[in-house]
Amino acid sequence: MIGRASHDYPFSKLLSYFMTHFAFFWRLVNRIGPLARWMNRRLINRAVQRSAGRPNPFSTLAEFTSWESLTDKTWFGRHLPPTRRISSRPLPAPDEIVKLFDRRRRNPHQPLESAKSTLLFPSFAQWFTDGFLLTDPKHRLQTHTNHDIDFSALYGLLKVETECLRLKSEQQGKRGRLKSRLIDSEEYAPAYFEDDGTTVRPEFKPLRPPLHLPPEWPAEKRQTIFAFGGERANSTSQTAMLNTLFLREHNRLAGLLESRNSEWNDERVFQTARNIVVVLLIKIVIEEYINHISPYYFQFLADPWAVESVDWNRPNWISVEFNLLYRWHSLVPNEIAWPGGAVLLRDWVFNNSPLTQYGLASAFEATSRQKAAALGLFNTPEYLLDTELASINQGRQANLGSYNDYRIAIGFPPAATFEDISDDPDICRELEKLYGEPGNVEFYVGLFAENSRPNAAVMAMIGRFVAIDAFSQALTNPLLSKHVFNAETFSPEGLECIETTGCLEDILNRNVANAVPAGTVTMRQK
Repeated sequence: MIGRASHDYPFSKLLSYFMTHFAFFWRLVNRIGPLARWMNRRLINRAVQRSAGRPNPFSTLAEFTSWESLTDKTWFGRHLPPTRRISSRPLPAPDEIVKLFDRRRRNPHQPLESAKSTLLFPSFAQWFTDGFLLTDPKHRLQTHTNHDIDFSALYGLLKVETECLRLKSEQQGKRGRLKSRLIDSEEYAPAYFEDDGTTVRPEFKPLRPPLHLPPEWPAEKRQTIFAFGGERANSTSQTAMLNTLFLREHNRLAGLLESRNSEWNDERVFQTARNIVVVLLIKIVIEEYINHISPYYFQFLADPWAVESVDWNRPNWISVEFNLLYRWHSLVPNEIAWPGGAVLLRDWVFNNSPLTQYGLASAFEATSRQKAAALGLFNTPEYLLDTELASINQGRQANLGSYNDYRIAIGFPPAATFEDISDDPDICRELEKLYGEPGNVEFYVGLFAENSRPNAAVMAMIGRFVAIDAFSQALTNPLLSKHVFNAETFSPEGLECIETTGCLEDILNRNVANAVPAGTVTMRQK
């Protein structure tokens, strides 16, 4: 086993118990600024050090370490080296395993619901991770991300993509803006296609086309596709909703910066607004999204200098394990209550008309009212089972270690019985039928077979991996460096905006005509 495994599981259980109890104590800690920042640094450092840290000696390029495996970022990194299984029992066929995920085996009409999350949680997770967990669809051990949280969903991965999305005007009142248009007095991105719904507008030909958009897709739905930097930002109305929010925030900030700095040209206004928006995203990821995932009362902070001197502060490199564990398809409910009536979620694919018809505020409110489905086996909708199958095959193609290999690597004891994985007798029975013994269970299957944790949005292993990878990917962003995080980079008004933003609702209320009531836009059920 390669990697720095943790062996303090009893202490970890004690620490977890302490952090999930004594709410008054932890709320007091969060109110005392210096104490909160000290605790934040300690807990984040402890979370990330569950793994060996970057640079990973292996990537999906080869089974051994080479200069290319340490430098060629067209391949995924990996936490553990490839594993050649030694077992008298062959792995079950992927077509049999995918049945473990099928919602129809339990209740196709009413999926098991999450006890904590609203639909805003998986919507944000999909949109956020689609911006940097970019598997090459033709070579599934490779990626075309630059591995950074750079907001490519909005700005594009390449400069040529960014350039075609910019307004590029030195005219007063237009400097630094992204292209946009008004629909019913609300600001949205321009249309990607011409009015015929089939021809890409010439100005947007440098953009990567929407990934998996069927060629026979109806013209009336294709006409609703926005010109976004991310190839997946039009996947659903919810991903387009989040991208639209930050499009408006960028242009709002550009207007603010231009008004306060009349001597700045288009380029400086744009780049400064972009810097601010990227850091706003990181703040939301840590202070709303990660805190929602966590079962703890302590609220983590996006402290720009929290990890300045830690030994794991290394350039980002997405691991294949991190890419796989974010396949949270079972969180998707069958339908959502929308202003015009219930809508099947599968009808929202590549169709932004539900967003533009009722507006951004209504979209966020409805998404926040809808309960998410529960994460886990027997709860994936039928139309996403092919994606589950592809994930199973991707894990096998990468020769990932077993579920138990990864438990040991991040400090959990191995599962000795199927009941150590799940207390659901149906799940245990199916796992035993397919795998024979717990040591044969695959990483991807084991992630979603686990029991839910009290007050947590995800299972224990997923939660720990999210802590390891999300903190080490987000907080090592160059914009958070002590040499960069200053008024020169963001402007005084930009720093104030960053300081006063803690959740999506803050950004929404700056960008809609009528502010939503406090607590309306939330990942947590009321």
